[in-house]
Amino acid sequence: MQPLLGGGPLPVRIRAWDGSEVGPKAAPLLLIRSRRALRRLVWRPGELGLAQAYVTGEIDVPGGVDDLTDGLRRIWHVAQSGPGGAVRLTPRQKVGALRTVARVGALGPPPKAPVTQARLRGGRHTTARDRAAIGHHYDLASEFYALQLDPSMAYSCAYYGDADATLEQAQRAKLDLVCRKLGLEPGMRLLDVGCGWGSLALHAAEHYGAQVVAVTISPSQVELVTERIAERGLAGRVELRLQDYRDLTEQDVDAVASIEMGEHVGEDHYPTYAATMFGALKPGGRLLMQQMSRRLDAAPGGGAFIERFIAPDMHMRPLSATLGHLEAAGFEVRDVHALREHYVRTVADWLAAYESRYDEAVRLVGQEWARAWRLYLAGGSLAFEQGRMGVDQVLATRPLPSGHSGLPATPTWHGE
Repeated sequence: MQPLLGGGPLPVRIRAWDGSEVGPKAAPLLLIRSRRALRRLVWRPGELGLAQAYVTGEIDVPGGVDDLTDGLRRIWHVAQSGPGGAVRLTPRQKVGALRTVARVGALGPPPKAPVTQARLRGGRHTTARDRAAIGHHYDLASEFYALQLDPSMAYSCAYYGDADATLEQAQRAKLDLVCRKLGLEPGMRLLDVGCGWGSLALHAAEHYGAQVVAVTISPSQVELVTERIAERGLAGRVELRLQDYRDLTEQDVDAVASIEMGEHVGEDHYPTYAATMFGALKPGGRLLMQQMSRRLDAAPGGGAFIERFIAPDMHMRPLSATLGHLEAAGFEVRDVHALREHYVRTVADWLAAYESRYDEAVRLVGQEWARAWRLYLAGGSLAFEQGRMGVDQVLATRPLPSGHSGLPATPTWHGE
């Protein structure tokens, strides 16, 4: 197994289908249920092969999600010998891997990819392919997301200003922080680009009196947000659209927000995305963007598993590159607020809620997708914990012709 995981010492204890075991006794147990799992690791050594085998149930971690997280942490220390966790086997390691697999009778053609693995067609970041990519991730039943999210359905990093805050309190604190940074007041016009399930749009309208235009390309999100607008009596204050950001024609709005949507835009299209938001703002207006970033040596798409199963075509860049795009569009960047540690807590709260209702998840989306999501949450938490990914709130303005930013010299939005 060492060659299949990158050539180092085994980071976990492994038990095969015949009861044989190798690896350190005190480490998390990885159970290989069938020879097919080894075939996957031969054809896809490293992250993708392990993920495919786990998602299909050919590999399991019987100790539960804590052992899964600890096992991932240990495996990544050994297996990540290349960018994005891609394992580069030497010729000698390849021979050793094949001998191991042949000895246990597991040689054969590559197993088919799991049915939950994304299969997109067409040019990357065309409007049609973007709809398909967003649909793969977001068009699951809203009830599925509700298993892990807070009641506002905020699917982005929360803000734990209080060490004892619950997920619901931390998400509300994040929404309030966004609204304060934008300086929202009754009657101001807010454009919410990539509104998700409407947490910010509804909060800004209901608690800050904003007039909101909210856009998404997910039909399932439109369905739920439409219901919530009606339930809260906000029909005259929130305009919801199934619309691509490239089709926006808004001008002279007071504020623009885009919360963890820029990761889905792609590098080549990011200048258009930034220019669209700049063009929508009136001079002196504010942009608040919350966006994930990556370490310079990390995979732009989050790694083989994320790119194949969870968020196909997602592209993250280092924070400095995002700031460069915003400045090139004409924005003046005024404040950068790193929230990486807050995402560790956010995902931990999501995972705890998800595990407590795992059987419901299986009922809603099936065993394979439920396992993929568990792996996604466990792995995502570690990516932020280890600093391979970050998340930041970036506040920027469209300066007035005089050069004035429209912002106070001393920020006031962090205070309660």
